[in-house]
Formats: sequence, structure tokens, C-alpha cells
Amino acid sequence: MTAVTDEDQGNSTTATGEPKEKEREKEKEEARGKDGRWDDGLIARRAAAADPRGGDSGAGHPRTDGRSTDSADPSDLTDPSAPSDPADSPPDEDDVRPQVEAYGPSGGPLPTRLDALRELVGLSRARLDRDTLAEAGRVLDEAAARQRLSSRHTVVAIAGATGSGKSTLFNALAGTQISDTGLRRPTTSQPIACSWTDGAAGLLDRLAIPGRLRRRPHPGPAAFDEALQGLVLVDLPDHDSAATAHRDQVDRVLALVDAVIWVVDPEKYADAALHERYLRPLAGHAEVTFVVLNQIDRLPGEAADLVLDDLRRLLDEDGMALGEHGEPGATVMSLSALTGDGVPELREMVGRFVQDRTAATRRLSADVDAAAARLRPVYVAEGRPGLGERAREEFTDRLAEAVGAAAAGQAAEREWRRNAGRACGTPWLRLWRWYESRGLPGSLDRMGQALAPPEEESTARQRVEQAVRIVADDASAGLPAPWAQAVREAAFTGAKGLPEALDDLAAKAAAGGGSAKGSGGSGRFGTASGRGPATGVALGGRPARPPRPKWWPAAVLAQVSMTLLQVFGGLWLLGQIVGVLEPGLVVPALIMLAGVVGGPLVEWSCAAAIRGPARRYGQDAERRLREAAAGCGRARVLDPVSAELARYREVRERYVAVTEFSTTGQ
Repeated sequence: MTAVTDEDQGNSTTATGEPKEKEREKEKEEARGKDGRWDDGLIARRAAAADPRGGDSGAGHPRTDGRSTDSADPSDLTDPSAPSDPADSPPDEDDVRPQVEAYGPSGGPLPTRLDALRELVGLSRARLDRDTLAEAGRVLDEAAARQRLSSRHTVVAIAGATGSGKSTLFNALAGTQISDTGLRRPTTSQPIACSWTDGAAGLLDRLAIPGRLRRRPHPGPAAFDEALQGLVLVDLPDHDSAATAHRDQVDRVLALVDAVIWVVDPEKYADAALHERYLRPLAGHAEVTFVVLNQIDRLPGEAADLVLDDLRRLLDEDGMALGEHGEPGATVMSLSALTGDGVPELREMVGRFVQDRTAATRRLSADVDAAAARLRPVYVAEGRPGLGERAREEFTDRLAEAVGAAAAGQAAEREWRRNAGRACGTPWLRLWRWYESRGLPGSLDRMGQALAPPEEESTARQRVEQAVRIVADDASAGLPAPWAQAVREAAFTGAKGLPEALDDLAAKAAAGGGSAKGSGGSGRFGTASGRGPATGVALGGRPARPPRPKWWPAAVLAQVSMTLLQVFGGLWLLGQIVGVLEPGLVVPALIMLAGVVGGPLVEWSCAAAIRGPARRYGQDAERRLREAAAGCGRARVLDPVSAELARYREVRERYVAVTEFSTTGQ
């Protein structure tokens, strides 16, 4: 099979410095079999398959279907033992059998983890930026693409640094000279693929390897090794090449292959570029990683074992598990691709790896683990974040304090007592209070109608803002930064207009319970709604009328009777003084004294009797206003915050499902 020469790169000489024509003649002589037939890889075998007599007249002739043989896909070429007539050839197995999915059994963990990762990304798009979810999206896309392709093939890439001998190892595994080797650096400029069986065209298309760089192993023991059937071996450019395009190709292909064989040499096995750029980030892919120490023929005595032990130490420091003593992990071994020492052992290990048919599943599992590890900071919280009952109660207390629920209850209680005093008090005391209310602007009747001063309005708004800020901080404590920000935004967005809403709802609650809270001016938060704080004052500035107990008429009648006794006794005494009535001071004096003493006694008794109902009435007014404030705060702040926390818990459950069956412990 011909090698990829420098002609593709526009050079006129080969890597060894010989003229191109001489090198080509030498390759032709090497490619001729014992029977003298020309064998130039798949293209030549296609022509040989069309001529069962063994002639080489068909080589180089154009195909009858109009397509050039130079661009033929290796997966479309038939086996040399196939019938000569293409029309009579049996269809390829891939054409009659559906492609098997690359994953394990349908009940395995990988499909479940991929579904959970897909749901996780979908639920997080509105909360996380695109860059954060980019790696997870790439893993999902690559998993879907790999699932549609053959599971009977395992794509293994051979990667290494300049001069490590990876192309020599590639040729040794293939059993023929496929990839260029030489002293010129870089020797390999593009990925070259060698497929042991047909049906890998889709996988190679996914790797963007052109048809002219797709090969088959030379007929021989390596080509017919049953253990290697299904292997697709890819030789990559140098990962430390001076050409940026070469490094980009390495990174692109390494993200798509099922496994990788890293080839290191005794001089650069500890190169920081290799460990920091590749081995350490891919430590979670240990189960699909082979690390081969090449060129041990250059090491004298026990030096090879010492270097191999040091290589194992470096891999352990990189966090890569080593597959020793039957444990899963990376395969580490030494060989010499030039002399063939250790190559059969590597071929045997790769054969077992290929026949296991789980490389794609393990690779995608490791990709999911790596994506989950990157997403861990944005999904895993510290402690147990949430909004507990204590935080809710404290938020309600702060809103109630801001809206003046306690003051409203006290005002309602005073209003009840004031009404009782008006109904059950002595006429003389009521007259005095009326006179006092007219002369003193700060009297009790005017206190309920006083407008909230500007500083009280400002303080009330600050209390609402502080209550929202505290509950947002409590709810977001311990959450990852994106979700904590989402919780705070939900709280602050709902807090817009909260003071006005508190004014409106509190007014409705107070009015519905028989105690409105208007003052004819601005509210407690400065809203021009015609309603003020809940101070027991009805809409329009008129005093509210609390409900009266059933015994109030009897008390009023008793007070009227006491007043009549005072008047009757006083008139009787006056009549005796002026001589209209007969003298007799004892009886009228006693009657008048009974009225004078009985009036305050009735008033005191009523005041003692209304103390409990007045307190309950005030507490009921405070409770209504508190419930109104709590309902408003719950609808505008607590419910949006709870919704964000519920969304976080949902994505956290999805993240746990993604990491539940982790194979790398990440």
C-alpha cells in the first residue's frame, strides 16, 4: 500500500531527501506481492476484485459507474474474494442490517444520564449563560451523532509529540507502511485512518478524514486478526507541532474518537504541554486511554522500568486512574515500535478492548462526567438553601410593622373605648370632651385623622425594602451564584409597587371588617388613594363606628336615669330654696347624690366591661391588616422566590441524576 508522500504538500522530494520518482518506484516494488501483482491499498484491491484471473489490467482504469477510484470510500470497496460482477455482488452488511446503537443495553445508565443532562440544559437555559452550557450541549450533540453510527467499530486515535514514534507504531499495528515516517518534522500533517472492516464510512466522515487518507491494513496476520475486526485506527499530527492547524486538528479529533493511545518517548514523557493540556484534563477518560512509552530500545538496562515507573507517578499526579490489578483505568506499558518489542502485547490489549464493544459508551460516559464536573459550581449549593417558616414569619412581621398593623390595632381599640365613653359617659364629661376637642388640635378625636408625616412615609418604605432584602438574602444563602441572583431578582421585581399594594389591600381588609383606614389624604406610603393608615378612621375622614354590644342600650338607659336623678334632685332642692316646695333637704339631697355617684359608677362599670371586647376588636383589626400585608407580600415576593427555589430544586435533582452513575468519581 502506498504511503502518503510529500506530493500532497507540493514538495518535489520525499522526507528522506531522495527524488520523488525514485521513492515512488521503491514503494511500487515493495507493494508488489510474490505473484507480481500490484497492490496499492483499497483502490488496487477493488480493481483486483473485478478481475478474478489475477490480472492487473483493471488497476487504474476508471469505474463503470462513472466515479473515480481515487475518491472511492474505503467502506464501499469489496473484499477481494467477492464476485467479479458488481451487479451480482451481495449487498454490504451495513445495507441490510440496521446500525446498532453505540450505547449499552437500553436499561443501562448512559441513556438515563443523557436524558437527565438534556432536561438539565433545557431547564437552565433561562438562568445560565450560553458559555456555561456549551460543553454540556456539545456532549449531547456528539452523543446523538455517535448513536446514529456503527457500534461494531471502535475508533482509536494515536497521538503523540514530535518524534515520539506514533506513526511508526501506527504502521506496526497496521502491518504495513501507511503513515509517513522520517526525520523531517512534522511528518504527519493530516489525520490518516486505517479501518480493519467495512462500514466505518460514517465514523470517518464525522472525523472529517478525506477518502484519499482512508486505508486498509496490508493483507497479512494484522489484517486478518479476528480481535482487530471493527478497529478504526487514526494517526494524528503532532500535538506540539509548530503549525497551529496541526494542533487544532488534534484537538478536534480527540473530542470525537472512542479511545486514544498516547505515545511518549523517554525524552519528553514528562513534557508539561502533554500533561497540562491533555492528560490532566482528560484524567476522567482513563478507561479509554492507553499511555505507551515508546523507544525503550534506546534505554540501557533497567532504565526502561525506571522511566515507566516515573511515567506512572506523573499520571497519578494528573489524577488519572491506572488500570492495575484488575481495576479500571488507563493502560500503561512500554514498547519499541521500531524493533517490535511489546507491539504484539499492545495489539492484543487493543484487540480485547475493541471486541468488548463498550468503548463508545465509556467515552460518552466520561464526557458526561466531565461536563457534570464543569457544571458543579452552578448546581451544587452549600448547605440546604431555602425559605423556611421562620424566614416567612419574620418577613410578615416586617411588612406588618411597615404597614402599621400594631398601631392600627391600638387605634381601633382606642376608638372602641372612645365610642363606649361617648355612649356610657356622663353628659358633663362628654360636654367637657367636646369642648376640649374643639380647642385642642392634638386631641384624641383628631389624632386618628392626622396625616402620616413625610418622615413616617419614608421610614415605612425603607422598612418594606429592608424586609424584601432580608428575605431575598435568606432565600439565596448558599445557592450557586446564578440561582442566587435569580432569587434576588425575583424578590426585587415583585417588590416594585409593594408599598402601594399594601396600602390598597390593607384598606380593603380594614373596611371589610368594619374599620376602614382612610384619612382623606395620602396613605402610609405616600399613595394618593384617599386612604391613610389603619387608624380606625373611616373613608372621607369620618370616625369609624365599631359594632356595639347588646348591653350598651341598658348602660345608656342607666346613665340617662342617673342624669335624670341628678336633675330631679337638683330641681327639688332649688324649689325648696326659692320656697316653692316644702322644706326637706334629706330626700332630694339623697336623690341628687344617687345620680351624681351613680353616673360615674355606670361609666366606670362600662369601661371595665368594654376592656376585653375593645382589646379583641383591636387585635382583630391588627390581624386583618397583618393578613392583608402577608397576602400581598406572599403574592408579590414570597411566591416568585419560592418558584425560583423550586426550579433550582428541580435542576438539582436532574444534576444528581446526571452524576448518580458516574464512572470517574467526578
